[in-house]
Amino acid sequence: MFKSILVPIDLADTDLTKPAIATAATLSQTWNGAVRLLNVQPMTPPMLAEYVPADFDAQQRAASEDALAIVARESGIDAARISIAVRQGGIYHEILEEAEAIKADLIVMTSHRPAMRTYFLGSNAGHVVRYATCSVLVVRH
Repeated sequence: MFKSILVPIDLADTDLTKPAIATAATLSQTWNGAVRLLNVQPMTPPMLAEYVPADFDAQQRAASEDALAIVARESGIDAARISIAVRQGGIYHEILEEAEAIKADLIVMTSHRPAMRTYFLGSNAGHVVRYATCSVLVVRH
């Protein structure tokens, strides 16, 4: 049923994403599916661009890929069934685009408990749930 599972990862808070990875691992084993770990890097603001090295974005991408590779190794998912991707841009936009690109059957992501600010601004998980064309499982931390 779930042959392609996307798991967005916030590398700044890997403890938050552990329940999503564990859930994806169980589902991928049950359905013999593939898991894609995704990290979305924000765009470098133009006013900051002149103060950072010219290859800053490439350095950030490489660091994210290295960190995701470690998370993938520690996930317990068979190496043949797990892959990683790093995108740059708006978080929920990039999650949705990656889900479309890999034809994901399921997005498994974690979310903080709702707070007052998420009711006014919305959360990334909320946007993904509303606009994804596949099933979304939100695992509460």
